[in-house]
Amino acid sequence: MKTAIRDACQSLRRHIEQALRDDPDLSPYFDPADPMPDAIGTMIVSLDTPQELEERDREGLSLWLYLVQREEFTLNRPPRRSAADRVERRPLPLRLHFLVTPQVADEREDATDLEHLILGKILQLFHDDPSLSGARLAGTLAGSGLEFFLRLEPLSLEEITRVWDALDKPYQLCVSFEMSIVPIASGHDPEQVTPVDSVLSEHGIASLREPA
Repeated sequence: MKTAIRDACQSLRRHIEQALRDDPDLSPYFDPADPMPDAIGTMIVSLDTPQELEERDREGLSLWLYLVQREEFTLNRPPRRSAADRVERRPLPLRLHFLVTPQVADEREDATDLEHLILGKILQLFHDDPSLSGARLAGTLAGSGLEFFLRLEPLSLEEITRVWDALDKPYQLCVSFEMSIVPIASGHDPEQVTPVDSVLSEHGIASLREPA
């Protein structure tokens, strides 16, 4: 599945978006169908960088995939046999790192409070249920039986600052989450192998006499 990264990102984005729309305090900002009379509902969850979200003049949450790493500890797992005479090539296991940044316009009087509330909801969401599977998976991942795990990364201020330096923007309130393990399947056809029909045991007697 060369689409695994794309669909994993979309699965995470949709899951977060639904959680924000279901939250009674945040629904007026993220859900256009919120019944409150003064509901705005124009905020979004985007895979764009915080800078791109700002340039589009949009508010909400930036869920930016800023780093992709190979998962070295599962790289040497044995290949899966798809049939008696077929063995699939090993997938490439990946860890995806996301920078999660609330983006609220400074013109709002409650901008800081709202950013804190959005970030608190994200932390609560993945503390209570740190995985994605089943109906939460989108695209080619739907029905795959895969389960992705999310964890808060304890990055130092210096490490986070380097990311903002790469964006050429001043530091903003944010957290980093890691999603694992996202497999990129091989584009090659399964290898053909000779199946083992039976195993014959052999017995013998070892001589203890030394040769003359």
